[in-house]
Parts: sequence; C-alpha cells; structure tokens
Amino acid sequence: MPKPDSSLSAVIVSGGKQYRVAPGDHILVDRLAAEPGSSLKLNRVLLLRNGDEIKIGSPAVDGLDVEVKVLAHRRGPRLESIRYKSKKRVRVHHGGRADLTALEIIAVGGMTGEAKTETKDKVVTKTSARPKAKPRAKAESKKATAGRAQGQGSPRTHGEASEFVGIKGAPDLIKAEVVETPDEEKTEAKPAKRATRKKEST
Repeated sequence: MPKPDSSLSAVIVSGGKQYRVAPGDHILVDRLAAEPGSSLKLNRVLLLRNGDEIKIGSPAVDGLDVEVKVLAHRRGPRLESIRYKSKKRVRVHHGGRADLTALEIIAVGGMTGEAKTETKDKVVTKTSARPKAKPRAKAESKKATAGRAQGQGSPRTHGEASEFVGIKGAPDLIKAEVVETPDEEKTEAKPAKRATRKKEST
C-alpha cells in the first residue's frame, strides 16, 4: 500500500484482482509461473498517478508496465466450508490452502519514485548544562534566619519557664505558663445523686 505522501502509485491487475502499489511495496498475488529471484513485468495497469498527473486507462493504460521481483512462493491460511442439512443426509466439507507468490515492486512505468533530498547545514547552539552556583554567604544567611524563626516559635516546658519567674522584662506569656490553677478547678464535678421516691402506702 503506498504511503499518503507518495506521489507515484498505480493500480495493477494480477489473477483477476486489483492492487494499488508503489515502488518498494511487497504484495501477495496468486501463484505465478516464475522462479524466486527472477523479475517480471505486469502489463495491465488500470491507473497511474505521478504527482498531480493522473492517467486512467480504458481498460488499461497503453505503453505502461510495472516491474516486479519474485521473492518467494507461499501458501495462504487454510479455508474451510461446510454445507449441512438436518435430517436430509447432506454433509459437504471443502477446505484448502491457496498458492501465493510474494512480489516486490521495483518500478512503476519505468520510474522508481526516488526523490533527491537537499541537505541543509544545521546551526547548533551550545547551552550551559548546569546553572551558576549561588554564593555561600546567601545560603548561610538563609539557614541562620530559618534557625531563629524555629527557636522563637518553639514551645517552652514548665521547667524552662520557671527560670524566668521574678526576672524583669520576662514576657507575660512565660509567667502565664507558670501560674497554677486552684484546686477547685482541678477537682472534677461529680454527678448528682438521684432522689429516691418513697413508696406510697395504700
């Protein structure tokens, strides 16, 4: 099958079947009387496309042929057919494998379809693989500020707070941590007992 960007293709007939081919394609056709490695020419070309130019035959294009090379002789998959009728003693079973020939398309109408490509010089710009490292002074200053922030926000225990009791300029927060709650707040309220009703004498 030709590629979409291919500008050269043709429709040929082999064994009563039509194939659309382009130079370099490999196809399987019905068995041909040729040895592997030999070259053949298929004369029945129904359509030829070469870029924007299209030729249609009636039924074939005169003076055109497709050159092919025989690669190998193969056999296709086994196909079976069964004909059956109940209560009529009809049982017909047919099966077999088709004999095929592998072909390679060499040229279409004497043209191989090889297009010359112009090579252009590519300018390669070098880019630095690694970014420049920052000075160490900035990195150390960032670490110091982070450590100070962590020290200010860290909570203090009761033992550490008791050291600052009675010192002038100690923060109120530390004094509040040292203050102990009265025993009345520590004691938990006990649930009230329900009053028992006396049974009325009848």
